[in-house]
Amino acid sequence: MKKLLTAEFFATNRQRAMGLLEGSVLVASAYGAMQRSHDAAFRFEQEANFWYLTGIERAGWWLILDATRGKSWLVSPDVDPVHALFDGEITPEQAMQVSGVDEVITRNAANDLLAQIARQHRLVYTIDQPGRAEAFEFTLNPAMREMRERLARQFADVQDFRPTLAKLRAIKQPVEVKVIEFAIDLTVRMLQDVHEKFATYRHEYEVEADITSGFRRAGAAGHAYDPIVAAGSNACTLHYVENNARLSKKSLVLLDVGAQVEHYAADITRTYAYGEPTKRQRAVHVAVQSAHRDIIDLLRPGLDVRQYSEQADMRMKQALVELDLVDSLDSEQYRTYFPHAISHGLGVDVHDSLGAPTEFRPGMLLTVEPGIYIPEEGIGVRIEDDILITDSGHRNLSKKLSSRL
Repeated sequence: MKKLLTAEFFATNRQRAMGLLEGSVLVASAYGAMQRSHDAAFRFEQEANFWYLTGIERAGWWLILDATRGKSWLVSPDVDPVHALFDGEITPEQAMQVSGVDEVITRNAANDLLAQIARQHRLVYTIDQPGRAEAFEFTLNPAMREMRERLARQFADVQDFRPTLAKLRAIKQPVEVKVIEFAIDLTVRMLQDVHEKFATYRHEYEVEADITSGFRRAGAAGHAYDPIVAAGSNACTLHYVENNARLSKKSLVLLDVGAQVEHYAADITRTYAYGEPTKRQRAVHVAVQSAHRDIIDLLRPGLDVRQYSEQADMRMKQALVELDLVDSLDSEQYRTYFPHAISHGLGVDVHDSLGAPTEFRPGMLLTVEPGIYIPEEGIGVRIEDDILITDSGHRNLSKKLSSRL
């Protein structure tokens, strides 16, 4: 697979970020490696903002951007020979080739440089931990916090550059759209393939295995997130990832998968019938299918984001009334059956930030994913497509994948 994202892409991203720094300085850290078991780390995945600015896929690196000088430095971690032998390392020359950065320096040289910068700048920016992190039920990678604490010992004011970068990343460049389209097209092909031979599967994991194999054979990194293959009532657990259950006749199977290509994610969901669906299953699927089309039709540049969310919720309420799941459009019970947001941004992160916009703008890429989940009936249906906001409206990048049962 030919790479589309070169050092020029990362250099351009840094130049655009420098323009937003307004003469200030950004010091950012890559993620650190995280423990998987006793003495083994998880397979490393880079923090999205750091990767967007550098292309570096290794733990422990730093980036220093000085907008006053118009210069960027990568700071290499200190890697001892034993870890280099077991885990490998990248040389300064390789890091410069990947990133297009001006210079690669050691940690000691970086400490001297930061001391010098601190004498000239009261304010420094960093990439902080995500907002609303207190709602996450997992341990955050400590690298961002450690960098903030380090900078706070040298600079009078440390501010988060993440919201500014989110606005920058929200508008996709043409080359980013090409990469995402490749990931989407691959995901579409794999879902078409498994749907054609759906009756041959006996377990959720068999479906997952075929999709995984297809992604890797095509040269993708693999899944952009843990795949969901959820049969029957398993689909009512929104982030079900066990994928171990046996498939049962007359059940629906929800597949939420996306290939990762050059760090960019696809995110597509379809719900397929295993055997002949029941009349009720068909009715729920048709309700979601119809709402899905109507909600996508709303999208256009200039549309107020809050208005979009309200209109989408109203359309989902209508679907739930038609299915006799709620009594009226005023019922607050609708969240029992449609408990998640209608959309999220899509990019390097599968849940990419759109930069908290008030309205949609051309170049934004988001999902549309209505779903209805009825635990008491063992039915869960979701249909999700990936939508690019254009100058004149929108383009459904995954439209070629049928949403039929």
